[in-house]
Amino acid sequence: MRIATWNINSVRLRLPLVRRLIKAEEPDVLCFQEIKCQTDQFPSRELEKDGYPHQIVNGQKSYNGVAIVSKVPLHEVDIREFCAMGDARHVSAIVEAPGGAFRLHNFYVPSGGDEPDPGANPKFRHKLDFLGEMRDWFGDPAFEAGQVIVGDFNIAPHENDVWSHTQLLKVVSHTPVETDALEAIRAARDWADLLRLHVPVTEKVYSWWSYRARDWSQSDRGRRLDHIWSTPELASRCTGATIVRAARGWTDKPSDHVPVIATLG
Repeated sequence: MRIATWNINSVRLRLPLVRRLIKAEEPDVLCFQEIKCQTDQFPSRELEKDGYPHQIVNGQKSYNGVAIVSKVPLHEVDIREFCAMGDARHVSAIVEAPGGAFRLHNFYVPSGGDEPDPGANPKFRHKLDFLGEMRDWFGDPAFEAGQVIVGDFNIAPHENDVWSHTQLLKVVSHTPVETDALEAIRAARDWADLLRLHVPVTEKVYSWWSYRARDWSQSDRGRRLDHIWSTPELASRCTGATIVRAARGWTDKPSDHVPVIATLG
């Protein structure tokens, strides 16, 4: 069971890139963030023809939006609203997997704007509130086992998840208040960071590069903002995880994020 997560930054605009990923990596389940379309505008027929007939879409006009498309059945759909903002930032479902079913959550955590001050920046306050709601929700007994969470968390938690730990300590996505909040979420259920099970924390690895860089690969000033976590018993089934770095260069108009893929045996 190969699970991919990708902040696609407009699924309709970048459908050819989605198809390239499908051909190259053959994921069983694809989770998208920032689809940037309403639910009825999602390219459902196209992706069904590509082999993903099981689909759940939580769309929003021009902004946000998340979706799960799958080769295998999806059941017991749930969509949760955070912070009473009306944003489309979450969807989940039970996934039928060969090794046993699990609930898959797809999140798009708010980016937080530019200023890491919750008093001066409402977007940063929103981000911290969103993370707080996630932490509290994960205290529910339902999260003890059988759960996978994926998505664009908009936080690079470790020193080697950013190109320069010291230079980014005051930059949104790597500030201590954010990384501490994400660690509190992880510790709430002892979530396993599936990529870091297979890529040592001593190794720098990124899933996002700014559009501002003239040559993103040469400058390589990236951040690991996209994640796949699971409850501990599912982590023991994880046989591999990778970031599809090459996807950032598949076109001259890519998403600024690349896919992350984990395999559950």
